[in-house]
Amino acid sequence: MAHPLDLDGRKPRRFDLIAGAAVLFFALAALFAIYPALRAGPATAGGLLLLVGVAGVAIFAMLAMRGTGSREAEALGLGALLAALPEPSAVASSDGRIIEANAAWDDVVGLGARLPRSSRSGGLFTAISEAGKGRMGATALRLGDGEREAQVTRFGERRYLVRLTSFADKAAPAAAPEHHPTEAVLTPAAATSLDAFAAAAPFGAALLGGSDPLSATILEVNPAIRALAGGADPTGSNLAALIEPNSLREAAARIASGRAGPVEVRLAHDAQRIAHLYLTRNGDGFIAYLVDVSEQKQVELALSQSEKMRAIGQLAGGVAHDFNNLLTAIQLRLDELLQRHSVGDPSHEGLMEIRQTSIRAADLVRKLLTHARKQTVQRQTLELGELISEIEVLLRRVLREDVKLETEYGRNLPLVRADKSELETAVMNLAVNARDAVRAQGGGVVHIRTARLTEAEARLLGYADERAGGGDIAMIEVSDNGPGIPPDVMKNIFVPFFTTKAVGEGTGLGLATVYGVVKQADGWIHVESPPGKGATFRIFLPVHTPVETPEAAPAPAAPQRPAARDLSGAGRILFVEDEDAVRSVAARLLRARGYEVIEACDGEEALALAEEHAGQIDLLISDVIMPGIDGPTLLKKARVFLGSAPVMFISGYAEAEFSDLLEDEKGVTFLPKPIDIKTLAERVKQQLAA
Repeated sequence: MAHPLDLDGRKPRRFDLIAGAAVLFFALAALFAIYPALRAGPATAGGLLLLVGVAGVAIFAMLAMRGTGSREAEALGLGALLAALPEPSAVASSDGRIIEANAAWDDVVGLGARLPRSSRSGGLFTAISEAGKGRMGATALRLGDGEREAQVTRFGERRYLVRLTSFADKAAPAAAPEHHPTEAVLTPAAATSLDAFAAAAPFGAALLGGSDPLSATILEVNPAIRALAGGADPTGSNLAALIEPNSLREAAARIASGRAGPVEVRLAHDAQRIAHLYLTRNGDGFIAYLVDVSEQKQVELALSQSEKMRAIGQLAGGVAHDFNNLLTAIQLRLDELLQRHSVGDPSHEGLMEIRQTSIRAADLVRKLLTHARKQTVQRQTLELGELISEIEVLLRRVLREDVKLETEYGRNLPLVRADKSELETAVMNLAVNARDAVRAQGGGVVHIRTARLTEAEARLLGYADERAGGGDIAMIEVSDNGPGIPPDVMKNIFVPFFTTKAVGEGTGLGLATVYGVVKQADGWIHVESPPGKGATFRIFLPVHTPVETPEAAPAPAAPQRPAARDLSGAGRILFVEDEDAVRSVAARLLRARGYEVIEACDGEEALALAEEHAGQIDLLISDVIMPGIDGPTLLKKARVFLGSAPVMFISGYAEAEFSDLLEDEKGVTFLPKPIDIKTLAERVKQQLAA
């Protein structure tokens, strides 16, 4: 039932209990203050006049605030918007004050000036807080006839749209007249044209005539919907003409199912653009609203892809770390067997084949760690043009006669900071992939281009790193005129072990390695592949500007220690490794070379042994990642017992993963896994000699 109107045609004002209580207590305070003034006579006339002035200011302020909500609602045009919503709806401020509500809200909730209380502890506050973060908030509001579920969404600065849905606890009231599942209930007077709000809205709006919303005739549209129709005027056609055919079938099924919420559709003139369709019943027809959410979907897709690649990187890093331990144990055992079966022994050839296989496996692990950005890198300052010219010489040997290599060097090419061998590998992988793509169609061209770009130019070419500092960007572009990359393949090209090549022709780690190399160099990689027009990979790297420092007198070069030929030695070594196969074999081989080795399977045991042999340990060798106390933490706790003894960390992860934990430590070196006994024995002898 609608509420009666005032004489001027407006709805009655909402009574605010808090404001009413404030007025009452203010009036009582004024009376209490005036009473002693009246008893005292004319002597207090000045104070009495001041009190009257303050009271007048307070009364006018409350009258001004009383009209704030209605003026604010009129300024925003909220009445027309809320009237178009079928469910009880209101716009409220963050403190719960109702700015405007529709007639359905007044019928269900009443004319209260504030939102009803939630039946859940802190429920309304939590829902408003969630809406403030851009998400949908939900709670249950306590009404006289039960509880109603409410949805809260953000509606501008510190304003929120509250919509009541179903009853939370009690049975729903008597069924209303049947209507379309995605529509509003029938209104007594159907609109014959779009109102001012819909006509000026930034989203598409259309007035439809017909009982089926998708086949109904479009009678009137606003300017925004023409942009969604590719610039054409859709008046006279139907809503289905604006929707891509495959998406249309899904939309029809969604509408027929009666599920609440918007219907997601793809637009007919551009299937890459996505819109949300809302339908509202209007007499015998409908009013349709189309909201373009393409950019939002692109952001969601990019975020999802980034999270997927990060998760895959973590998985790859974990697998590679464990596999490194297994390879280390295999290689150490091979070293031990090769000492027993020298050249000429029937078993020697088989053992060497196993060694070669383990080396290939170690290379795969290195690529996995590169993708996971956990590979040890050695950054150096590189001239971009010189780097590509060196790679060009190698590529001309790799590419076949039916593939033409073109290079284009930009002007004023910058310096970059990266691992030279890793960056060379990345460019080589891209060029070899391009070669394979063009050879599949009988030959073609592979083009490599380098350039120095401004950040604005780089962003036009696909650079999207939010960490950019505003300076110039170095670009390496590898493109081909092959058949291109299908859309269903594009989303997986950087996933480890994903390949479209035949079995035995590729590991699926080429592009995954490229991705890891670029990310380790703080860069960005972008791919473009229009159907049938080849593929273009662009690597963007930050430009390196060397810091000019005053030239100092050259220090005498320190003599480099040659690799030890005699691998035997003497000294007490504390060897800490949680992988039993690695620790036992390495300790046995070191003992065979004259060293005394104390073994520990974890950090806790190593700390106890270090305390027991305080001052007697000549070298600590420790894994980095261990259950309980890790390597760097062990060193900090055991340093008091080790004195100045050198420390060597062995790990499958990159040194940079933990180097920041060892800022104050000296005499610490790093040996990456997998390791062999020759390398280990050489490093041990060098450390003890130092």
